[in-house]
Amino acid sequence: MYHLLYGFLYLLSLLPFWALYGISDFAYLILYKFIGYRKEVVLNNLLIAFPEKTEEERKQIANEFYGNLCDSFLETVKMISMSDAAFATRLTGNFEVLNELFKTGISVHLHSGHFFNLEYMNWGVPRNTSFTTLGVYMPVSNKIFDRLMLKIRRRYNSVMLSAFTFRTTFHQYKNNQYLLELAADQAGYPPTGYWVPFFGKLAPFVTGPEKSSRLNNTAVVFVHFYKVKRGFYKADFSLITKAPRETVRGELTKIYVKYLEDCIRKTPANYLWSHRRWKWNYDEQYKKNLI
Repeated sequence: MYHLLYGFLYLLSLLPFWALYGISDFAYLILYKFIGYRKEVVLNNLLIAFPEKTEEERKQIANEFYGNLCDSFLETVKMISMSDAAFATRLTGNFEVLNELFKTGISVHLHSGHFFNLEYMNWGVPRNTSFTTLGVYMPVSNKIFDRLMLKIRRRYNSVMLSAFTFRTTFHQYKNNQYLLELAADQAGYPPTGYWVPFFGKLAPFVTGPEKSSRLNNTAVVFVHFYKVKRGFYKADFSLITKAPRETVRGELTKIYVKYLEDCIRKTPANYLWSHRRWKWNYDEQYKKNLI
C-alpha cells in the first residue's frame, strides 16, 4: 500500500506548480466553502486574537488561511520530486545567523510556531547550515502516511525524533554539536504547561523548549517563516540568547509568546488556526505555572 500511495503522489508531484495550485484552489472550495472544515474553531480563534477587527476582516483572514492550508499540502506533495535547485528559490532567509553560531561550536535550539510552510523549514535548515539537524515530530496514526512524511523530511539528512521517544533517543546527539527544531506553542496538557497571556487570554505553553535549552545551555534562536508570494517563503531568524541558564524560570517562554504574537500580527493568515488555541481555561490549581 505504501508503494502505491508513494507512486501516485510522486506522479502528482511531477505536475507544474500552476497545475498543483489549480488543484489547491479546488480543494479550498471544498474544504472551506462546502465542508467548512473546523470553520467554527478558526473563526472563534480569530475572534479571541483580533477582537478589534470587524467580522468581515476576520472572515478575510480565515479565507486566506484556508487557501494557505491547501497550498501547503500540495507544496508538500511537490517536495517528493522537487529538485534541489528548485527548492533553493522557494525558501530564503538569514541563515547566516545559524552559520555564525555553528562556527563558535555551540549547539542551537530553534523555537518556532506552526506557520506555513513548516515542511519547507524541515528542509531549509539542514540544507543551508552545517549543523546536524534534529527534528521532533508527532507520529500520525496512519503508518503509511507517517512513513511517507519521514521519507520527505529526511531528504537533507535531518534526524527525525518521535515526540513519544524523544527522552530516550536525544541523548545520542546532545554531546555533539547539533541544532534542535522545536515547536514551541500551546501545551496539550494544561497542568504541565507555563500559563502565559496570549493575545490577552491565558493559555498553557509547552515547557520543553525552555527547559531543554536551559538544561543543555544552548543558544536559543526564534524563527518566523512566512509566505512572500504564492509558493515562495522567507525565514527570519533571531538570536535570543547564548546563555539560557542566566534566565529565570519562564522568562524564555514569556519572550517567545510575545515574539509569536508579533509574528502572527504581521501575517495572521499564515498561522495554523484550525487547532483550538485556547482549548483550556485557567484554573487556580495551575497557579504555580503562571508566568
